[in-house]
Amino acid sequence: MRSTLFSLLCSLSLATSPAIAAAAAQRAPPPAVAGAEEAEEAAGEHIALWPAGGVPGESGRARGLHVVERSADPARPDRYVDQIDAPWLVVHAPAQSNGKALLVIPGGGYQRVVIDKEGTALVPRWVDRAGYTLFVLRYRLPEAGRDRQAALADAQRAMRVVRAAAARRGLDVEDIAVMGFSAGGHVAARLATGYDTPAYPPADAADRLSARPSRAVLVYPVIDMGPQAHGGSRLRLIGEPADAALVRRYSMQDQVRADMPPTLLLHAADDRVVSVDNSLLMARALAAAGVEHELHVFAHGGHGFGMRAAADSTTALWPDIAQRWLRAQTQTQTQTPEGHP
Repeated sequence: MRSTLFSLLCSLSLATSPAIAAAAAQRAPPPAVAGAEEAEEAAGEHIALWPAGGVPGESGRARGLHVVERSADPARPDRYVDQIDAPWLVVHAPAQSNGKALLVIPGGGYQRVVIDKEGTALVPRWVDRAGYTLFVLRYRLPEAGRDRQAALADAQRAMRVVRAAAARRGLDVEDIAVMGFSAGGHVAARLATGYDTPAYPPADAADRLSARPSRAVLVYPVIDMGPQAHGGSRLRLIGEPADAALVRRYSMQDQVRADMPPTLLLHAADDRVVSVDNSLLMARALAAAGVEHELHVFAHGGHGFGMRAAADSTTALWPDIAQRWLRAQTQTQTQTPEGHP
């Protein structure tokens, strides 16, 4: 079994079908938007996730872009988008690239997809300073009549779309990691454990590529659908009362496999929304399966700190920890084993 590193920064006691039908037509792209918030969300490079006429499981015309601002401080926006019928990627590319791509999956409790603290706020530190090219996913959310695998299908497709474009963008096709937050961490864990699960019918040549991320970074992730579940995420994804088979299927600690990518877990011990037990359960499962991983538990930070942790807290160090871990993983992959030429 590979070695396991637990870095504890605090004192801590311990409506559905299996695949989406091929015949369903894509909803048309949403109409152009005019509002200031919508225009800001639409700024930059957007990539439609699916080819025209090909969003699996969707029919009719897509609802218009719906952006909500929750912050009264213009300097600290806190927006989200919902009613996503035609998913897309928002690309943030650096002036000086390090050649690495990162698929980012923001959270929102499977009710919305947040835009800023787990998306646009990443840009200065991850893009401008560290040189990562970020592909931020706007994924479909559970709702009546939509397959539960829609978010996984979008994540798989996103990884393949990024991989298909990697060479043209000067990115390493073999080094495309995923980073998910909260419920987006659940989607990222679903991708890391189910990258080869048939979730949609192939649409084009990109779907012949692997959807396996090189590494997975899970930040205060939703993992469990049982006793430690985030109630809102469980309710929206599998309903209440939850069927035991669905609880197991969507509890990511029960889906861990030996050939999944190395995984980094980051959580605050005082998280009252998504209990730190979610990351502890995942870490134990990864250790049992021999999957290389690290767990970092911070004493304070609560839930949803994203890129806005208190500047003088140890929690604010998480981006440096994640970036060092990503670099170390790359170095490990390229090192020659001792005793070999």
